[in-house]
Amino acid sequence: QMEDPIQLKEEGNKYFQASDYEKAVQSYTQAIKLNKDKALQAVLYRNRAACFLKKEEYAKAASDASRAIDINASDIKALYRRSQALEKLGKLDQAFKDAQKCATIEPRNKNFQETLRRLGADIQEKVNAGGELRIQFSTDLRVQKMFEILLDENSEKEKREKAANNLIVLGREEAGAERIFQNNGVNLLLQLIETKNAELILAAVRTLSGMCTGHKARATAILHYLGIDNICMWMSVDNEEISLAVCNLLQSITDCLLGQGKEEHHGKEEAIVLDTKKDLRMITMRLLDMLVSKKVSGQGRDRALNLLNKNIPRKDLKDHDNSRTIFVIDNGLKKILKVVGQIPEMPDCLPLTENTQLTASVLLNKLYDDLRCDPERDNYRVICEEYIKSKIDPQNMDKTLHAIQIVSGVLQGPFDLGNKLLGMKGVMEMMVALCGSEREIDQLVAVEALIHASTKLSRATFIISNGVTLLKEIYKKTKNEKIKIRALVGLCKLGSAGGTDYGLRQFAEGSTEKLAKQCRKWLCNTSIDARTRKWAVEGLAYLTLDADVKDDFVEDEPALQAMFELAKTSDKTILYSVASALVNCTNSYDTKELVPELVQLAKFSKQHVPEEHPKDKKDFVVKRVKRLLKAGVVSALACMVKADSAILTDQSKELIARVFLALCEDPKDRGTIVAQGGGKALIPLAVEGTEVGKIKASHALAKIAAISNPDMAFPGERVYEVVRPLVSLLNTERDGLQNYEALLGLTNFAGRSDKLRMKIVKERALPDIENYMFENHDQLRQAATECMCNLVVNKEVQERFVADGNDRLKLVVLLCGEDDEKVQVAAAGALAMLTAAQKKLCTKMTEVTTQWLEILQRLCLHENMEVQHRGLVIAFNLISADKELAKKLVETELLEILTYIGKQEDDPKRQHIINVARDCLTRCMDHGLIKPLSRA
Repeated sequence: QMEDPIQLKEEGNKYFQASDYEKAVQSYTQAIKLNKDKALQAVLYRNRAACFLKKEEYAKAASDASRAIDINASDIKALYRRSQALEKLGKLDQAFKDAQKCATIEPRNKNFQETLRRLGADIQEKVNAGGELRIQFSTDLRVQKMFEILLDENSEKEKREKAANNLIVLGREEAGAERIFQNNGVNLLLQLIETKNAELILAAVRTLSGMCTGHKARATAILHYLGIDNICMWMSVDNEEISLAVCNLLQSITDCLLGQGKEEHHGKEEAIVLDTKKDLRMITMRLLDMLVSKKVSGQGRDRALNLLNKNIPRKDLKDHDNSRTIFVIDNGLKKILKVVGQIPEMPDCLPLTENTQLTASVLLNKLYDDLRCDPERDNYRVICEEYIKSKIDPQNMDKTLHAIQIVSGVLQGPFDLGNKLLGMKGVMEMMVALCGSEREIDQLVAVEALIHASTKLSRATFIISNGVTLLKEIYKKTKNEKIKIRALVGLCKLGSAGGTDYGLRQFAEGSTEKLAKQCRKWLCNTSIDARTRKWAVEGLAYLTLDADVKDDFVEDEPALQAMFELAKTSDKTILYSVASALVNCTNSYDTKELVPELVQLAKFSKQHVPEEHPKDKKDFVVKRVKRLLKAGVVSALACMVKADSAILTDQSKELIARVFLALCEDPKDRGTIVAQGGGKALIPLAVEGTEVGKIKASHALAKIAAISNPDMAFPGERVYEVVRPLVSLLNTERDGLQNYEALLGLTNFAGRSDKLRMKIVKERALPDIENYMFENHDQLRQAATECMCNLVVNKEVQERFVADGNDRLKLVVLLCGEDDEKVQVAAAGALAMLTAAQKKLCTKMTEVTTQWLEILQRLCLHENMEVQHRGLVIAFNLISADKELAKKLVETELLEILTYIGKQEDDPKRQHIINVARDCLTRCMDHGLIKPLSRA
């Protein structure tokens, strides 16, 4: 069975061309399940929509086309297919809107214009005949018919699927949702859920979700009718699709109660919703109860945690109301701690997924960060300390293990709090003691806790003196892979505490390659659970500090692919570890320049002096970068960037930005980076994160923008988001290369459209660009002048040159007299456009400097044809602007220059130059300043 989405798409296309629409649908459906690329997903949905149109399954066609449009709002094929489907479904007004969008994108398309005329006529006819009432009556009948089909066990499967999809589509529309609600629809949907048929449950829940979106009164009524206990019970089932659908339903209800989402006004019915706090607290309490219930599946527990993560902490810290967080801490903090304290290997463990405990740690962190003052934080800490103390029992080792696991979980959340918990009497000593236990479960929990605890160097010192020997013993003796890998990571983490490979080699006793090979082996072993493989990635993040290790790693294709696959999981540690390993492999970390005198002094005093490894030299780094690009690193990074902000920390963003910048170094690779989604992924990295991370991402964007077609690299509105990061690099605190490449990118953008030029102006880039036009550095001055040359096409920029009290025009005129040919080309181009657009500037040019005429004559006689042509265009603009100005020019040597050029024989290579000179002379004749020219 094929597993390549692109091949499946091609297969589907062949079936479609052969009119085998059923098989085409199967191919596209399989491709949709396997595909991860958004652009391809849109194509697959719109192709499947075309099949459904042929099969006359119009609701499915409309649904698939909508999914494609959700990905790309200007997908003209998807818009037109949805218009066709909606027309067949009788939704003429919506079909008309889609056709209108198509006609706006392609105004000359006769097919779209004809469709608009036809739909307009049909809509008018229905309105004239009282069509609204008939449509409403028709909707009621259709809703009734759909429920009859769905609740009839003898209905054909195809008919039931069609009715279910139609119901979902109807529930998403305001008019349809209201008709379902008014016609006893909620009760009928509840009956569908009680059938225990997975497809019918999904259809019912998705319909309810659509009905709740943006309508507070209806959402509240549905919540009370269904009951929060029922909703939580459905979310607890061990079926990922149903659990997620119910989670989305509860999120839609919560959004309405919080006054978020696309809230609409519904007149008097809003008055029935008085106070939502009671409902919100009820939902919160049930979600907290789900966390500790054994009846709840691991997926259900994850959904509850995700809902709490999303809806409890404040979205904006400027909002002073953190009462929801205080409520959860007082009523549910111990329940969250119970989740992080679970030990999957123990028989009494709650059902968990691979992400449950990390998601709980993220929630602990968000709640802690949402607290406003020290008394609130002290209350949080006291609750944690009391809960941990209640678990520590020297007579019951299992209970004590849970206490250590809780500390480990808190260290992965609010780290400062975790650090305080480590200071509790006996906690650190207990960790070290458990490492020496004969029980494997004790070793597993203790080693993991030691790793998290050693992140702080002060704690690492304690562990180095107490636990390193134990970790080495455990690594050598244990046969349990889960413990072995954790012990290895612990040693790596402690060994690299100094940030170099020297300490790492000391702990690894010179065998870093051997340890790394073992890590790669674990990473590729899919029979090992993902949680254990995660530790292999973390081990490699430390081991790749060694140049030999990183070189071997990039040559191991299966290990790279296994790491990229793990990077797609929602795990904060994995994302950070993958990013760290890639930073090491691309050498994109900061390196300190060694002062030769200090190196000699260190050697004299017999101190260790780190020397550059041969495999850290440029040739080897370039080779590794090429290898990573070939392995698909850009797609993996793009996927990592999409992770939730709680998972993708600012530190991880900075590391990813560093990798992207290293990948963009070679201009030949930038097309590949754009094609794999690198351009899109860099935009959020340039806007949010650490200052260093934003600068690195902005620089990578500048490298791409400098040489790429902006329409291809940043399609649609995305290109406007790139302007601000580029402008930020014009700051004088940035280095020369960053300034230069940002100017190249802005030059490229300024040459594309006036809308982009306006965006550059609005971002206040002009003063910086003008400053660089004064720069002593030739390349910076040239790049800034070229950028201004493209910007002067904009009227607002022209007005700034016309305005009194500035030297902008003088600067451009003087730059035309520069010896640097490239600067001359750009400056002359800018002056030619300015004098053509604004007659006032023609006169002003003669006033800004006494050198203007000499500079103009030099331009018109220049050996470079491009410079000469632009000089002659400037002369033509001056002659055309004003008769008195033309008279002044005719009285100078410029007339001889124009006559000399104009009398030259026609020459295809120079014809454009000769023609402008002749135009100048013709204009002089029009003014009556010279007699007709007779060519020899």
